[in-house]
Amino acid sequence: MRFSLLLASALAATVFPALAGTLQQAQEISNSYDRDFKMWVLKLNVAPTAEERNKIALERPDAASAAKKMWAVIQPDLAQAWTLQPAAWLLKNSGKLVTRDEVGNTKPMMAEASAAIREAALKNHLANKDLAPLCLAMVASNDSGALPFLEKVEKESPNKQVQGVAALGVAMIMKHLSDEPEVMRRRLTMLRKAIIESSDIEINGVSVAKLAEDELYIIQYLSKGRQAPDLNGTGSGGQPMKLSDYAGKVVVLLFWRSEEGNNAPLLDMVRAMRERFAGKPFEVVGVSRDPKEILRSMQSAGEITWPNFSDPENKLGADYRVAGWPLVYVLDGERRIHYVGAMGSFVELTAAAVLEEK
Repeated sequence: MRFSLLLASALAATVFPALAGTLQQAQEISNSYDRDFKMWVLKLNVAPTAEERNKIALERPDAASAAKKMWAVIQPDLAQAWTLQPAAWLLKNSGKLVTRDEVGNTKPMMAEASAAIREAALKNHLANKDLAPLCLAMVASNDSGALPFLEKVEKESPNKQVQGVAALGVAMIMKHLSDEPEVMRRRLTMLRKAIIESSDIEINGVSVAKLAEDELYIIQYLSKGRQAPDLNGTGSGGQPMKLSDYAGKVVVLLFWRSEEGNNAPLLDMVRAMRERFAGKPFEVVGVSRDPKEILRSMQSAGEITWPNFSDPENKLGADYRVAGWPLVYVLDGERRIHYVGAMGSFVELTAAAVLEEK
């Protein structure tokens, strides 16, 4: 009889595993992935050849698998406050993950998870001060519902500091909408609130005051129609380079890094643009987080054939307040900004339009 009960208990544990996870389980998933990612970046940066680097690039830790594991742990307990921290990690690390349907349309891989997290946060955690990191993670989530979520938190949270962080998130998302005066005024209002209410709050080691200051700098110097700042640095051969060296040309200024993993589609798009605009006053200028040695290796292998600043310490990226790679600016011959955003067909269309105007 006792054996039968033990057997039944064992079978039940196998067939009906415990549904609820724990904070410790969530931390094990995030710590393991973060540790593996740092090790992968280190191996990538010390790879002696382009061939070895390409081989290591294919070994990138599986963010999709880690995100799904995290979701399995926190999903049953979203009403519990302990899930806020791992939920923020999930959103921050899954924003670039997408799935494609049978006709090639894409959507965020964790769209359903993000929607459930938003709903649970508004229902159960609106007054919780630990909602602040989740607000900024929403900015990176690539979730169409992130802006309405942040606007609701900004208005309805009883915690003034959380309101301020949500306001910062609103301003950060709105910069991708347009540079119309009404949008600019709204962004400035939100940034002012973020500084007043939450300037000393730190998210992932960076203060809200610093993040708001960067957004104000973007509005003042890096918005459409502004003249982009000049860049001074060194190329892959150690030679001095300046962005102003390309005065008179339409420039696609590409901030990128090989540690993003599979850069083949990105590099293919760059090569196609240079072929299309060959013979015209046009150039792609890269600003790469890679050391000179890696860039030289990629050039020797024929992977990159356009000029690149080597910016391993992100000094030039900081001048442009680059927080995520890749990022593209399309500049005219006087360095006026015509486009800021992701690499894609709109970059080529904008460059063609500027060349036509020229």
